[in-house]
Amino acid sequence: MIDNIRIQSQEIFPILQEIRHHIHAHPELSFQEYETSKYVASWLEKWGIEVQKNVAGTGMVGLIKGKNPDNICVGIRSELDALPIQEANEVSYKSQNDGVMHACGHDVHTTCLLGVAKILNDTKNEWEGTVKLIIQPGEEKHPGGASLMIKDGALNNPRPASLFALHVYPHLPSGTVGFRGGQYMASADEIYITIEGRGGHAALPHQTIDPIAISALVITGLQQVISRKGNPLIPSVLTFGKIEGGFATNVIPDKVEILGTLRTMDETWRYEAHQLIKDFTEKTCEAYGAKAKVEIPKGYPSLFNDENLTTFAHKKAEEYLGKEKVKTLNLRMAAEDFSFYTHEVPGCFFRIGTNLNEEQFIAPVHNSHFDIDENAMVTAVGTMAYLVRNALTKKD
Repeated sequence: MIDNIRIQSQEIFPILQEIRHHIHAHPELSFQEYETSKYVASWLEKWGIEVQKNVAGTGMVGLIKGKNPDNICVGIRSELDALPIQEANEVSYKSQNDGVMHACGHDVHTTCLLGVAKILNDTKNEWEGTVKLIIQPGEEKHPGGASLMIKDGALNNPRPASLFALHVYPHLPSGTVGFRGGQYMASADEIYITIEGRGGHAALPHQTIDPIAISALVITGLQQVISRKGNPLIPSVLTFGKIEGGFATNVIPDKVEILGTLRTMDETWRYEAHQLIKDFTEKTCEAYGAKAKVEIPKGYPSLFNDENLTTFAHKKAEEYLGKEKVKTLNLRMAAEDFSFYTHEVPGCFFRIGTNLNEEQFIAPVHNSHFDIDENAMVTAVGTMAYLVRNALTKKD
């Protein structure tokens, strides 16, 4: 099986390049992936793969049925959306849509899913069970396309016994992959704070309620709240990325708006922190005569890789690539909406190395220069196909 999958993965490399270049050149923002969705569906239909379209908007679910399709179901997932970034690369497949770029590698993820789908579909007489393809919108935007896919029944009929997803990782060289069982990535919640004071002349602050001065107290104070109220053994990050208020040097404004994010590895502490943030902000503002409005919409939960499934996948990746090509990953405070799936079914979210010899393609994700060594897709497709084939026969 290993030799056959290696050969198949290499043989379809031109197809992978064609697909990736097209998707990369025509990026679409979260929940607006209309043409990308049509393009991806066209490949599945071309190969005779059953596709349910318009799931959670632009998402879709595909089914590849082997022998005895009711025996077991294994799922793989990818994302369609791009980021609001102007691409700086000068390549033949550069983004043709101003201000939009596949800077997080979702074009790669979807291309790899299609590659795996082709290999599995071409060999469906060799394996038993059903492979479910979950291709979702909006990973980059609240509330996360994964949550909407789940609500729209993407995990039902049939329900996967296990679910895999991969993600580009420019910190590892092409040809390698990385795994981490258990807790891997943080939850992510957006924070929106509005502080309403009373504006006036900058020379007469005693006649005003200065929301800018109060906002400074709130921002610095909340850092102490999170670091002093939280268990120091639980990783947490509170960052404010935007503060807006005022319009002149000599005017105290009526209000200030603050935007931020909370990341943590513990779901119980996560919601305790929400309340602490609200309480501290409201009481601090009240003490200075201002009013506070605090909104923390529920975001992505922490990502938990099933220990047994990840150990199994790590071992199988070593069989396919060799032990020296399989790495153990560190915890990450970044977030991923694949986490929604991991709270529903056993999941394994792993990384594929994408740099070339630690010298080229080293720009991080969410960067205007991000790109990959495309040979990484051969590794990714082959590894994922091998994992799925083995997961179809996995005995708990």
